[in-house]
Amino acid sequence: MISNPTRFVDKTVAVLLMLVLLCAASPSQQEQSDYVFRTGSELVLVNVTVRDKSGNFVQGLKPENFTIIEDNKPQKVISFDVENVDAAPAADVAQAKPLAEPAPESTNQPTSAADAAKQFKDRRLIVLFFDLSAMEPDEIDHAVTSAEHYVDTQMAPADLVSIVSLGSSLLVNQDFTADRDLLKKQLRQFSSGSGQGFEEGTTGTTEGTPDTGQPFTADDTEYNIFNTDRRLEALRSVAEKLSHVQQKKSLIYFSSGMDRTGIENQSELRAAVNAAVRSNLAIYTLDMRGLQALVAGGEAQNASLRGVSAYSGQSTINALNSNFTTQETLVTLASDTGGRAFLDSNDFSKIFKGVQQDTSTYYLLGYHSTNIARDGRYRRIVVKCSVPGVKIDYRRGYYAPADYQHSTKDDKERQLEEELASEMPATDLPLYLGVAFFRLQDNKFFVPISLVVPGSQIPFVRSSDRDKATLDVIGMVLDGEHHPLNRIRDTVKLAVSTSTEVQKKNVQYDTGMSLLSGKYHLKFVVRENQTGRMGSFETDIAVPDLKTQPLKMSSVVLASQIQPVKKNANLNPLVRDGNEIIPNITHVFSSTQHLFLYYEVYDPARPTATETARGNAEKRPGIRLLSNVAFFQGKAKTYESSLIELTDLNARERKAAVFQLDVPLTSLKPGFYTCQVNVIDDVGGHFLFPRLALLIRHEPANAVR
Repeated sequence: MISNPTRFVDKTVAVLLMLVLLCAASPSQQEQSDYVFRTGSELVLVNVTVRDKSGNFVQGLKPENFTIIEDNKPQKVISFDVENVDAAPAADVAQAKPLAEPAPESTNQPTSAADAAKQFKDRRLIVLFFDLSAMEPDEIDHAVTSAEHYVDTQMAPADLVSIVSLGSSLLVNQDFTADRDLLKKQLRQFSSGSGQGFEEGTTGTTEGTPDTGQPFTADDTEYNIFNTDRRLEALRSVAEKLSHVQQKKSLIYFSSGMDRTGIENQSELRAAVNAAVRSNLAIYTLDMRGLQALVAGGEAQNASLRGVSAYSGQSTINALNSNFTTQETLVTLASDTGGRAFLDSNDFSKIFKGVQQDTSTYYLLGYHSTNIARDGRYRRIVVKCSVPGVKIDYRRGYYAPADYQHSTKDDKERQLEEELASEMPATDLPLYLGVAFFRLQDNKFFVPISLVVPGSQIPFVRSSDRDKATLDVIGMVLDGEHHPLNRIRDTVKLAVSTSTEVQKKNVQYDTGMSLLSGKYHLKFVVRENQTGRMGSFETDIAVPDLKTQPLKMSSVVLASQIQPVKKNANLNPLVRDGNEIIPNITHVFSSTQHLFLYYEVYDPARPTATETARGNAEKRPGIRLLSNVAFFQGKAKTYESSLIELTDLNARERKAAVFQLDVPLTSLKPGFYTCQVNVIDDVGGHFLFPRLALLIRHEPANAVR
């Protein structure tokens, strides 16, 4: 891999990028307690349940009956409400749509927190979340059956129920409604074939592995980590959608466990929990595997295991530990959000009874925290009641919001890794990517990669007499079967006399690697280290097999800058004679610049012995390549450069004929152009006419460059 210094390049227009790419705790039930919700306005809501010695809810309490203490500092109660679900009228309410995207013509969609609070007053909001990506077909059937039983026999008049599922994508199958027929209609649509049944990966040894007759078993640990992240991201997405509804909400998560192989998912787990806490969403987890008998050798539907290790005490311990790890995350999700985990039971109706009991009647207290620090630390809450002899249930604390500057070094590195593994793109920081290919050997190519971030998006901090900023870059290249081939990790330090010189330009990071011909997938993530904003860009690339092509030609690189380099990069064809061509990946140029075009032709045809004998050997060249460039606006040709002829290879070590054209753009009017590169192999009778789109913009005389 070759990594070049970051540099500033001229201001570009993002719309042309698409045109360029066209070319190229333990698992036991926890005691129920309500919890804390924090909004962006620093309002903390605490759900409090007060019961007497007989277990009955204590009615008629006032704000002055409560005292809230956060980290040993008293807080002032500024909002107070009583949610009494049992007092809801028997009549059905209109169908509510807090999970749907707001529609301009919709009259049912709450437009504010106040509207949502009024609409869902004294209602029990329950989300049924079916994780189809993890459950086996029989587990899906059990989940659907238990949900149908709840709708038929346990659903109360105050219940508003929504159905959400995660298969290949997150779907809102049914928004909140009290209509039993609508809910049952959606539940019946879950077929047994929806489950994908992700299984645990193996270590590669044949001892204790299923005897399936296969030559080897692939290690899919990373794949399982990825899908676990998807589930946590889906839970976080649902929680964020419900953040504008102040009432307590319950999510019942139907799954067959969620495995974690270490600390890989800690950040995403914490993000999901924090989103649920901020949205006042309690997660109730249900293990659809029910009560399991862990027998030696595994279950009957599994293949028998090789060797004798399956019948040892260690094998039994391993089976118990494996089952525990798949339930650990379920317990964490439930306990940290104020819900409960229902494990190792075949009576799936208990979870619905638990949700209804926990959300029947409660006091909703709100306060503004006196601690304004956004340090991400855990803040402990104590709620006291002036009524003697009562029992109070509430969430004991919450994590404060955290800004990027308070994150640890490990957290920052983990954020990059998780964003690189995420299938959801980061768009906070605009990022452009461009690639090309040049042949090094018969089937080996150098692929230069350029990343561009608008300079206006990079915050600089003044230090001494210079403005400074840093960018973190991480990237990964996967082959056609999605196996990782190469990784790039770098930190770029920027220091300029004044940041204003960067505002109208781009910051470009160049790197590269050698690849064989084939199909690849590239993903890069860039983060600026002042606010922590990240941007990601991924694309598929195909490095062609030039052996099958009559005229073997590289990519065409457009550039506006050539700069000297101290060291010659042996692998990078863009470095020649002590100078480096800087690719312009957005293909936007100024009318005052020069356009440099760089491309190569490999193994051009040579005349046969018969053809040489017929002519004058001294006058007839070994090769004859002709090339120039033409510019079109629509069908009209507006400019054509003079013809260049090559009669010999000028990069003999790579059997390449190198073309480097220089076109002054002052001869072209500002506007969009189609640039056509004409290449003719006169001896072989072959030709190519690759086309690229570009924009030439007018630059005022006083513009900053």
